[in-house]
Amino acid sequence: MGCDRNCGLIAGAVIGAVLAVFGGILMPVGDMLIEKTIKKQVVLEEGTIAFQNWVKTGTEVYRQFWIFDVQNPEEVVANSSKIKVKQRGPYTYRVRYLAKENITHDSESHTVSFVQPNGAIFEPSLSVGTENDTLTVLNLAVAAAPHLYPNAFVQVVLNSLIKKSKSSMFQRRTVREFLWGYTDPFLSLVPYPISTTVGVFYPYNNTADGVYTVFTGKDNISQVAIIDTYKGKRNLSYWPSYCDMINGTDAASFPPFVEKTRVLRFFSSDICRSIYAVFGADINLKGIPVYRFVLPSMAFASPLQNPDNHCFCTEKVISKNCTSYGVLDIGKCKEGKPVYISLPHFLHASPDIGEPIEGLSPNEDEHSTYLDVEPITGFTLRFAKRLQVNILVKPARKIEALKNLKRHYIVPVLWLNETGTIGDEKAEKFRKQVTGKINLLGLVEIILLSVGVVMFVAFMISYCACRSKRVK
Repeated sequence: MGCDRNCGLIAGAVIGAVLAVFGGILMPVGDMLIEKTIKKQVVLEEGTIAFQNWVKTGTEVYRQFWIFDVQNPEEVVANSSKIKVKQRGPYTYRVRYLAKENITHDSESHTVSFVQPNGAIFEPSLSVGTENDTLTVLNLAVAAAPHLYPNAFVQVVLNSLIKKSKSSMFQRRTVREFLWGYTDPFLSLVPYPISTTVGVFYPYNNTADGVYTVFTGKDNISQVAIIDTYKGKRNLSYWPSYCDMINGTDAASFPPFVEKTRVLRFFSSDICRSIYAVFGADINLKGIPVYRFVLPSMAFASPLQNPDNHCFCTEKVISKNCTSYGVLDIGKCKEGKPVYISLPHFLHASPDIGEPIEGLSPNEDEHSTYLDVEPITGFTLRFAKRLQVNILVKPARKIEALKNLKRHYIVPVLWLNETGTIGDEKAEKFRKQVTGKINLLGLVEIILLSVGVVMFVAFMISYCACRSKRVK
């Protein structure tokens, strides 16, 4: 009977040990299975989850605009006063609802090329007013004239046309006109062929962004979705992020198995540059653990603080010998127009930038940019891209509308918030297909390991106690 009891205890301990060992073995095996499945599904080729969502996003993406309504235009023109602004918005549009086009695979280089059609649909229910709301805004054509035509004689000619068209430094425009384009009366009088349509985002509808070429990740998963070429430029994603290079993805996804120490690089044609985000916080998004990556203030730092921004400092006066920070000159990719980008309300900008403007209130929560990335797949499940468009206006003695200005202004014209969040249905599907299976496998591993250890310890204690009694 004692032998039977001892044999039972030993057998129980052996079973426990086997379960513990099996649980321990299952961990690396399970991790390998997960890694293999993820690597297969994030490749940009027909039949994968990544490709399906890459061709046409299943997430509704909205772009909100806040336009700066100028409160004292006459004072500014006459006395070079501080510009008093009041933001009006949001005016909301649905964007990124069109599928990628001209998709071409190259099996030799493991790349895929495409263009992204642009379109914007106004959403009245998500807006404070209609597209016909009229605001006092900067006159884009008049403000750009001295930059595009610095010759004094040409400016005299332009001044006569500006006066004849009754144009000034500021104008009244509807939201639709200011965003998407209007026929400018001053430019319509120019006696040689030029585009007479002006708008902050003109042209946009019925245009396309690209051509882009990105790696599919078929031969190297660490390069999936990383841009290879854009309009003929070669990718330099493994070089330092200098401002004249094209690095990273389009921010819709990143190579899988994202770690908190990784710097996520992405390219945005809106700002004509590559930029980057760093880890900020752990977030739970609809039951899915994600990493929040944020755009750091160093991304808009001066070249003295961040040498990567050297090519965005194009002159020495406005930038105070390239020591000002918080704005980047992107005029080179805007046909020479004096366009500067920043974070909304000049968040993280040097005080001199916002000093001539009244009515700004930078706020980290409302004005910062972030990406919520699911770390295993690398998919971006929620994002908020927040940027401000500014125009440099400088004095011009030959142009009456600008001759009384005694300082340079970097005038904020609008800021935008482009957002997208995974829908409830897709979140549930994602939990079932990805996080649910991973959590279940992890739970099984822990249960087997825990039960095995407990059984082994319990039966061994019982066995030792039984042997002790027999010896006595």
